[in-house]
Amino acid sequence: MSEIKRILDQMDRAFAGEAWHGPSLMQLVDGITSEDAAAHPIPNAHSIWELVNHIAAWKTIVQHRAAGEAVVDVTAERDWPPLFEVSEVAWRRALEDLTASHRRLRGVVEQLHEEQLAQKAAGEEYSIYFMVHGLIQHDLYHAGQIAVLKKALR
Repeated sequence: MSEIKRILDQMDRAFAGEAWHGPSLMQLVDGITSEDAAAHPIPNAHSIWELVNHIAAWKTIVQHRAAGEAVVDVTAERDWPPLFEVSEVAWRRALEDLTASHRRLRGVVEQLHEEQLAQKAAGEEYSIYFMVHGLIQHDLYHAGQIAVLKKALR
């Protein structure tokens, strides 16, 4: 199996597949209502919805960097997109955006050649390989936070 295929496998397992560690990101958000997604059951912690928007934002940032487009300014609003409306429609849209951002990133990674993994990510001092693996770790880190938030909601 090529390194690109291994990376795609790990991306997919962390996002919506059979992950070794437990439930994937999409398994964790399955069945969550907009009200629960917007709740802050742990003081000073982000909500599930805020985490979903943040994960989607970074998938898009990494997608651009992996495609050779430097994302120079990651503002606070781009890093943690605000919630403007709490409704089931808006929550479904957030989940659709998350899935779409994963698909777009996956498409860019799938088109990479093995030797490109060692190249520096656009606008960064680290390699595309390091960045893409970091994004997988980022998904899992925030998936763990979502798991804790779900328990706190009970």
